[in-house]
This record gives sequence, structure tokens and C-alpha cells, in this order.
Amino acid sequence: MYKNNLFAVDETTIPGLIAANYDRLLAGFLTTIELALVSFLFALAIGAVLGTISSGNNKIINAVVSAYVGLIRGVPLMVLVFFIYYGIPGVIGEPLDDFFAGCLALTLNCSAYLTVIVRSGIHAVPKTQLEASHALGLSYTSLMWRIILPQAVKIMMPNFINQFVISLKDTTILSIIGVLDLMQVGKIIIARNMQSFNVYIIIGIMYLVVILALTKLASLLQKRLK
Repeated sequence: MYKNNLFAVDETTIPGLIAANYDRLLAGFLTTIELALVSFLFALAIGAVLGTISSGNNKIINAVVSAYVGLIRGVPLMVLVFFIYYGIPGVIGEPLDDFFAGCLALTLNCSAYLTVIVRSGIHAVPKTQLEASHALGLSYTSLMWRIILPQAVKIMMPNFINQFVISLKDTTILSIIGVLDLMQVGKIIIARNMQSFNVYIIIGIMYLVVILALTKLASLLQKRLK
């Protein structure tokens, strides 16, 4: 209710809520961005590897990757979060840090979708490129790094940004295990002043600004690549 000992802040208004809690909201927002970025980068590494190796004709590899993608995409993210945060400690006998558990769940979830994006991006490169490369006697590794992937990345870039937006939205689920992201900070503020309507407006606007900017970036990239 008070910003300091000299000035009272009316937390029944949106400006008052921001003035009294901007430091907490900023900290929660930065945690949200950190969660999304870290999990996305790890997921991108996994997705790039799985998507690349499953773009070939090896039936065993393709079956294993497809099974992984199907399993992860078939399990709701909340169930995956609970399994990692509550289930794994029951097996190993040690609790997991909430940030680590949340980041791991987001990474696994996102990696399944990025695997499909990478695989589809590679398949979108014209087959004539493959035929020409084989005719020149290039190895599979050289073919991928020098010819296929540079073209595929351009195709995949807008989808990468869209998937990051989805991961950013998915971070809100992690408040259920106590991660101090923007959503959890909002719950704490509401518990103190009972201003749920105004607090969620503030949180919604913070998410909206970032997501609209990223969506616009993806749209511009898509137009430029065309």
C-alpha cells in the first residue's frame, strides 16, 4: 500500500499498482524472459539434431524420433511439469529446483515442435538441390552444412519466432510449481491487495507488448524471405 514512508500509493488503481510493484513485476518479467530464452535455446539444439537426422531415409532413426515427438506432443505440458517436478524427485530422492524443473519441461515440450519444424524446413528445400549435390560428389555432412541448412534456416525462421512466442506463453504454467515468473508475482501481489482485475490487466499488457512485437517480427521476416 505504501511506496515508502513519505508517500502513500493507492493500489486500487492501475498506476498505483505499477508504482508500488514495478520492481517485483520487472523481476518476474525478466524471469519469464529468461525461462523462455534458455528453454528455447536448448530445445532448438535438440530439435536441430533430431530434425536433421530424421530427414534422411533411415527408418529406425525416423521411427525413434517420431516416437519421441509423438510422446512429448501427446502429453499436456502441465502433466509434464508435474512429472518432472514431483515425479522425478520421488525416484531420485532429491528435490529439483523449480526453475530447473520448469526449464526442463519447457525444453522437452518445445523441442518436439522444433524437431518437426526443422525436418519440414529441410524437406522444403527443392530436391533438385540434393540431386545436384550428389552429382558433385558432396558428402552428407557437406551437403547439409553448405547447401541444405542455409536455405532451410531461412524457411524456418518465422516458425522459430512463432514457436518462441508459444514458449513464452507456456511459461505461465510454471507458476503452479512456484517459479517466480510474472504470473506468480502477480498472484503474490493479488494475495496482498486483492486487486486481481487490475493486476491481471497489467500482466496481460506486459505479455501482449512482447508477443505483438515478436509476431510482427515473424511477419516481416516471412515477407522479406518471400
